Amino acid sequence: MDNQLKDKIQKLIDSSPVMVFMKGTKLMPQCGFSNNVVQILNSLGIEFSTYDVLSDFEIREGIKQFSDWPTIPQVYLKGEFLGGSDILIEMYNSGELKEKIEIELAS
Repeated sequence: MDNQLKDKIQKLIDSSPVMVFMKGTKLMPQCGFSNNVVQILNSLGIEFSTYDVLSDFEIREGIKQFSDWPTIPQVYLKGEFLGGSDILIEMYNSGELKEKIEIELAS
């Protein structure tokens, strides 16, 4: 991955405390996994930003290399990669997600 793309992705991640790279937008998710993440974050009352990877092939492929994670959606909390849909579901069900987000956003 070239430095220009890496910098572009890092700026997107840094632009919001909770950033979701997903297919579609939070108002109109374009896949079930992206919709799961949106529903989880909405249910926790978390403000978050999204980036529609369907509108940008370079970011769509680059984010997978950036995180070394093969699937989308990808969720970042204060610059740290949390995971995708399955991981967020597990964290949500255990209560870990709410606690982690509240702690990170309070600091």
